[in-house]
Amino acid sequence: VLPEAQAHIARELNLSAPQQVTFAPNTHEFVVRLYSCLDWSRPVKVLTTAHEFHSFNRQTRRLEETGRLQVTRIDAAPHSSFAERFAQAAAQGDWDMVWLSQVLFDSGLVVRDLARIVAALPRDALALVDGYHSFMAMPVDWQPFEQRVFYVAGGYKYAMAGEGACFLVVPQGCTLRPLSTGWYADFAGLANPQGAVGYASDGARFFGATFDPSALYRFNAVQRWLQSIGLDSAQIHAHVRGLQQRFLQSLDACTAGTPVAALRAAALVVADDAARGNFLTFDLPEAEAVEHALQAHGVRTDRRGTRLRFGFGLYHDERFVDALLTRLAGMRAA
Repeated sequence: VLPEAQAHIARELNLSAPQQVTFAPNTHEFVVRLYSCLDWSRPVKVLTTAHEFHSFNRQTRRLEETGRLQVTRIDAAPHSSFAERFAQAAAQGDWDMVWLSQVLFDSGLVVRDLARIVAALPRDALALVDGYHSFMAMPVDWQPFEQRVFYVAGGYKYAMAGEGACFLVVPQGCTLRPLSTGWYADFAGLANPQGAVGYASDGARFFGATFDPSALYRFNAVQRWLQSIGLDSAQIHAHVRGLQQRFLQSLDACTAGTPVAALRAAALVVADDAARGNFLTFDLPEAEAVEHALQAHGVRTDRRGTRLRFGFGLYHDERFVDALLTRLAGMRAA
């Protein structure tokens, strides 16, 4: 099961060494394990974005409260200069950890110039890219970065495997010895005499302990199915982009004169199709009221503060988009 899952991930990310992929039931386990690699005898310095998902953000804020963690957060806006600004910050600091998402969860912005950012990293910084909203949502070629940068993602949403199938791509040649370590991290050494704590030479050094592998059975089944019908991430992304465009083309006309009239294409956070992931994010001062109005008419969305997210996926088609637009227009007469 594990080798098959590793092979699927390696194929999807164009990795040269599938054995560098390790697994955990959730992303938070990897967050803790990576933090445990750092030297906590002094203040730890972290560079990240102001837009990271809860697993990393919550743990980081809690560590910040202890006074032992110094965090610099780079805002995505303006989007056109984000990669440049993040790379400059990376080059100018003596960071212990650099962590950013490939697709920002609260906007859908795709960080396209990763090569520039990676080139600017301090030599000794632990660097990670969160691929939660990119893995299986769009083509990702991780081979240029597999020697230097960790990559974390999972089976939720786009990979269609559900909970419990998170994975970490560990850079080749990594010799870090996480303090948070489970017995799977040196499985091959269990029969050896106990001495210094040993670690596997590949990605397994970041493994934890006993876990339920059911999610990996689901992941493997989905991957086999996708291969059997010849469907890849590029096709999935193109399909979703087409649905987004169809929705946006008629959105303003359908919401005009309704309780959700503020929901217009002009409120889109990332207007450039090429710079946007597989969901639409609208920034609305009245987002909560719009969310409630939509719910009252059977439309469920996802809200983060003043931002509403609409997700289109592989399981949607043009008929679904048209039905949604009809539902929005019908709010005018309600």
